[in-house]
Amino acid sequence: MPAIPSASAAPPTPGVELAALLADRELGLRALTGAGDRAAAVAVHAVHASEMADPSPYLLGGELLLTAGAQLEADADAYVARLVAAGAAALGFGVAPVYEEVPPELAAACARHGLPLLEVPPRTPFTAVARTVWRLMAEARTRELRRVTEAQQSLAAAAARPDPVPALLRRLAATLGGHATLLPAGQGTGRDAGRDAGQGAGQHAGRELPPEAAAALAALLTRVGAPGGPATATDAAAGWQLTAYPLGGEGQVLGVAVPDRTPGDHAITAIAAVLLTLLTTHRAAGAEAGALTRLLLGGSPGEALGPGPWHVVHARGTGDPQALAAALGTVLVDARAEEVRLLAEREPGPQPGWRLGVSAPAGPEALPGAEAQARRALRRAEAARAPLARHTEGGLDALLDPAEALAHARELLAPLAPEQLRTLRAWLAHHGSWDRTAAGLGVHRNTVRQRVARCTALLGRDLDDPDVRMELWFALRTLDRQDNSPVT
Repeated sequence: MPAIPSASAAPPTPGVELAALLADRELGLRALTGAGDRAAAVAVHAVHASEMADPSPYLLGGELLLTAGAQLEADADAYVARLVAAGAAALGFGVAPVYEEVPPELAAACARHGLPLLEVPPRTPFTAVARTVWRLMAEARTRELRRVTEAQQSLAAAAARPDPVPALLRRLAATLGGHATLLPAGQGTGRDAGRDAGQGAGQHAGRELPPEAAAALAALLTRVGAPGGPATATDAAAGWQLTAYPLGGEGQVLGVAVPDRTPGDHAITAIAAVLLTLLTTHRAAGAEAGALTRLLLGGSPGEALGPGPWHVVHARGTGDPQALAAALGTVLVDARAEEVRLLAEREPGPQPGWRLGVSAPAGPEALPGAEAQARRALRRAEAARAPLARHTEGGLDALLDPAEALAHARELLAPLAPEQLRTLRAWLAHHGSWDRTAAGLGVHRNTVRQRVARCTALLGRDLDDPDVRMELWFALRTLDRQDNSPVT
């Protein structure tokens, strides 16, 4: 069932150009230093007002810091230097009531460090500047969402044409205002990779790339096309922003190049990648559509899907769910919940930026149980901070790290001599029966009592406690599996 990105592929909120704030006549802001021609390139992502002598510890980067200079230090250069080091986008200085004009030494410091300095007139409250920034950010996000939605519709329409792959590449390149390359399996990973990523082998659309950008894009395609390569790769060359995506599990790769990357570009390209995966992966024609139709008409998963085996994957991370699905060679993805859920036919491997829990292979009718396995496996991956955990059969032994279990067993049983270990193991195996343990060891029952009592004293544990017995039995079994175990 194809899963085309929608809300899950929403672009991040773009910043507000400093030029847009300066153009707002109601605010009346005036650029004193560091703006000019750079105003369009400076992006404001937040507004923070502070009268602290050093507000830098409270900045995340990208803020327009507003101040009236109530505690402005005599050393304005140090003040500005700290703001620049903290990543502030610009400084807004409110004149009156503390200063009647912006201090010249502050303006000079901003000019030296390249920090844009804006004069905020007395009639403009700082809250008005903040509200304007939030409004402009909301408008920009709405525009990007509309752009992504329109792109999704146009890409889907292109995919329905008689020549779907070339049409989709042309539409993608036109939407991004750049270049798109689709290389089949085996292309883009050899000596002709640079030629392939330009206008040679493979399918291409959009603007022609300069040689340096084409070579850099080819290197990205080589990385993601190699076995075990990353889910995506990015670079920049000759003024172009480059990105490469693997498509499914058959070695095909998609590369895009844009002169200026916008927040919605990644979401748009991810949509195209999913559609290209559907169009180019070798599978029965209409398989996903048929499966979806059968499921919607009341069929069970066993009737809707092929025989498999299938792997259920639960994932948590910061990446794009559609890119993750493409890397795992599947289009069956549900990104609406807190955890991304996927269904893959091939064995999943670790993916950068994600923690994965993978079920055991299962047929369609066993998918509910497999999903529970994947959910538990993801919990283990998160607890161990591992990129991937698989469901394994075998009880408690399979849930513990062998090295950790062996270290614990050796430490727990270290006080006991080999004969005491042998007696303790036999006694636990016979559920604390003195007579059966004595018969098994070929000793008198009083000898067993004496040895077990000595074990109790050396271990400092209550051997009548079932939890203690369980822990000791597990430790003895762990030692038994080692070639150098003293237990016989």
